[in-house]
Amino acid sequence: MTNTIEDIGEASCILAIGTNTTDTHPVIGTRVRRAVLNGARLIVANPRKIPLAKHATYFLQHRPGTDIALLMGMARVIVDEDLHDKEFIESRCENFEEFKKSLEAFSLDFVSEVTGVDAELIRRAAILYATNKPSALLYAMGITQHTHGTDNVLATANLAMLTGNIGKRGTGVNPLRGQNNVQGACDMGALPNVFPGYQAVIDENLRKKFEEAWGVDNLPGEIGLTLPQMFDQINAGKIKAVYLVGENPAVSEPNLKHLQHVFEKLEFLVIQDIFPTESVPYAHVVLPAASFAEKDGTFTNTERRVQWFDPVVPAPGVAKPDWWITCEIAKRMGAKGFDFTSSREILDEINKVTPSYGGITYNRLQMTTLQWPCPDTDHPGTPILHTQAFTRGKGHFEPLTYKGPQEMPDEEYPFVLTTARSLFHFHTGTMTRKVAGLNIIRGEEFVEIHPDDAAALEVNNGDVVRVTSRRGSVEAKVLISDKAPEGVVTMDFHFSESPVNVLTNPAHDPVSRIPEYKACAVRIEKR
Repeated sequence: MTNTIEDIGEASCILAIGTNTTDTHPVIGTRVRRAVLNGARLIVANPRKIPLAKHATYFLQHRPGTDIALLMGMARVIVDEDLHDKEFIESRCENFEEFKKSLEAFSLDFVSEVTGVDAELIRRAAILYATNKPSALLYAMGITQHTHGTDNVLATANLAMLTGNIGKRGTGVNPLRGQNNVQGACDMGALPNVFPGYQAVIDENLRKKFEEAWGVDNLPGEIGLTLPQMFDQINAGKIKAVYLVGENPAVSEPNLKHLQHVFEKLEFLVIQDIFPTESVPYAHVVLPAASFAEKDGTFTNTERRVQWFDPVVPAPGVAKPDWWITCEIAKRMGAKGFDFTSSREILDEINKVTPSYGGITYNRLQMTTLQWPCPDTDHPGTPILHTQAFTRGKGHFEPLTYKGPQEMPDEEYPFVLTTARSLFHFHTGTMTRKVAGLNIIRGEEFVEIHPDDAAALEVNNGDVVRVTSRRGSVEAKVLISDKAPEGVVTMDFHFSESPVNVLTNPAHDPVSRIPEYKACAVRIEKR
């Protein structure tokens, strides 16, 4: 996030696209609703009629996978109506003229036809976003989980720069992260191309810096593999062992039948987690980890805020903190640099090698929370990014072309399936599916089908249907709902009994390698 969660309350206009905020980020969803009650105008763009839609000034119900067209169409309106922030663009940005030329391909007629949203509604929403400053933009995995997810994100940045809604309170481009410490994991180098603090592995000087800090020689300078690439390499016999920490790909990955086949090829699989998962049957070794409540350390949340936490209950049995388990394995394999005795010592190293965390020390975190970048102990932290200049210097407008979903409906597979999340469960259900009360509220999967589609299929609420894609089939009960338009069906992915990711398309974005969970073609048959 370029801004803070608190900033949402200061926005005059909020554009929420590809995020079901009240269900997946309830605290932030409450902030949005409160802002609307205090006079903010809300634009919701989502293929489903999510709860926030009833609070929106404009609800843009676009077809799954048409986000680029919608966002670039809004940009076209803003330029055509002469509402772009010329001073901001001139002083803070580059490549505007090339970007402006790319907008010629996004006439309102074209955008309306592609997205299914009325042209006048798109025009009004664009004008509202451009003229009610400060305007904040929120997005989540409805933007990123596409074969063109990177372009979707670039389109959000284009729109914010076009209107000067960057670097000020109540503005920004604000991705809402999918799990509570995924920001911290990325910050600490859990990505294939960077060391901690987003320091590039291909930079020789940075490699030398980390070699000296860690007491090692010849750190690899090649960019590593993303998760889909790892599975490809396992399938090809080039990766023989996997160490899996806090992840349940047997439910979360697309094209699950293929994944299960790939898992069976592994010669050695280690799983480290707090509960047994659907991935555990494939494991050769299972290591019991302590939960968040049973250990100390830091969380870095979606607004880049670092918070220290202490254990509140002892870990059960032989469960240990993740860092301790990893260090013990490394030491027993003869590796150097793993002689830590506490989370505090690890944070001390982070302070030394990660410039953006340089001033986020243990002693300071005992008194307060801090947002990175925070380079030294005299620095107060950075609530808002890009206030004077962008990290790269000038903000770069990116010309984009329209790209839709890789898989479109046809006669054999006439529906589009998009995945969603329930308010009552989290991710693959590793924790929440073990809570009896939550299972009473939502204990099984449903296929949400539009009333007109249900009538054509001759199905009623509670009927069991078979949903089939080019990759496999699952069965689930029907829930007739008008949340999604005709031709679009929705399923959650929390339920291993009806694993929706058997159906989803493993095709992925060429840059981020994120699979296209949000759009695949399916057919539905009454069982």
